[in-house]
Amino acid sequence: MANRNQIARALIDRHGTTYAEEAGIRLRDAPSPLYQLLVLSTLLSARIGADIAVAAARELFRAGYRTPAAMRDASWQDRVDALGRGHYRRYDERTSTMLGQGAELVLERWKGDLRRLHAEAHGVDEVAKLLQLVPGIGPTGASIFCREVQGVWNDLAPYVDNRTAKGAEAIGLPSSPDELSRLAGDGDLPRLVAGCVRASLSKDVAEDVRG
Repeated sequence: MANRNQIARALIDRHGTTYAEEAGIRLRDAPSPLYQLLVLSTLLSARIGADIAVAAARELFRAGYRTPAAMRDASWQDRVDALGRGHYRRYDERTSTMLGQGAELVLERWKGDLRRLHAEAHGVDEVAKLLQLVPGIGPTGASIFCREVQGVWNDLAPYVDNRTAKGAEAIGLPSSPDELSRLAGDGDLPRLVAGCVRASLSKDVAEDVRG
């Protein structure tokens, strides 16, 4: 049986691609990539496969809707069409409406820059609470955003939600944020967290790294 360090490294190397990376987001502390992560978190919040949510995000970004202003200015039908190209059809109409409303809120409250949300909040709990003001972002979407953004908003780290903890336990890793952070090493916590999430969703991932 591999030890914890070996399991963590295998998980990072084999299954540690973040959802942001999958969606083509080059995540950094700048308005456009942070907004793109918010859009992705909205799409991942629905009861739909993560691969479809990622594909739909790619289509939205490919259409040019990478900022809240661009998302707001797109027609409702254009957003629906982009979601459809990503096969996000079950929730496309409602999601198109929420994306438009969310873009309006981000522009009005934070001037289109989620770094202002970060500055407004005091700690990860407040960040999550403010995120849930955005239409389509509930506790699940806020957790997704915080899991991935902790790599650039370092004061949020180490952030481990229930989904991550469940995956960690499934493969014999500790579920505490501090212990997972130590196993991840410098800069790799979002990747280890992403791997734990995948382990919570797929027995194949858990069996792969445990072996």
